[in-house]
Amino acid sequence: MLNRIISILILTILLTACAQVPDKKGGHYEYFNFQAVAKTDIDMVADTHVKQTLQQLKLLTEKLYKRNPREWRKARLPSRQAAIERIFQQPIPSINGKRGVASIRLAFNPNYKGDRVFAYIAGLASMLTISYNDKDDFYLFDSLDAQKIYNAARNIEVAAWLLRSKKDHYGHLFLHSSGTANTGTNHSYDRVFGKMIGQLDTLAYIVASKNHRVIKNVLQSAAQLVFLPV
Repeated sequence: MLNRIISILILTILLTACAQVPDKKGGHYEYFNFQAVAKTDIDMVADTHVKQTLQQLKLLTEKLYKRNPREWRKARLPSRQAAIERIFQQPIPSINGKRGVASIRLAFNPNYKGDRVFAYIAGLASMLTISYNDKDDFYLFDSLDAQKIYNAARNIEVAAWLLRSKKDHYGHLFLHSSGTANTGTNHSYDRVFGKMIGQLDTLAYIVASKNHRVIKNVLQSAAQLVFLPV
């Protein structure tokens, strides 16, 4: 009964969204956001981490489309920006019915004829969404799984390795990113991946500490890189 009352109270708060509260001087009104009442410190930290990771993922998308313009043109879209917006709609689209890791793998499938950047980034985005329990905004009764978030960080490491190394039957990279010995290495890709991984690891350890859980660390060599469940 108590939980039901609390749930009704929070629902009322969220529907109200915000209200005008008079200041001490009178005559002036300031908006008070009731949604903040339903958020713990961990919720607000999670919100920030999710938004920052999404920003890095959008930056990665733009960089990949700049280096691989043929990919967004496969869909006959009017611009690169239209291709980016197609990915970051809600919910994140699936490609040939595939989400998460399956979509990332599709980007390096020799038989796939579609937009490989689309498959790669949509796969990363949906994998992250799954690791956040399909949420991008967190409130009092929401819960996060530290192990899932940690595993997502390791999966980004695998995805980054695939991007740098996977080639077709002719020895050509499926997607150009960091460059070659002739053009020089573009380390900005590594920085983007590094920021996403760092943000996920930080959030995972914050959540684990809050829930008094232990994260099972996984060490992988370059020859044994595999995707982990999220």
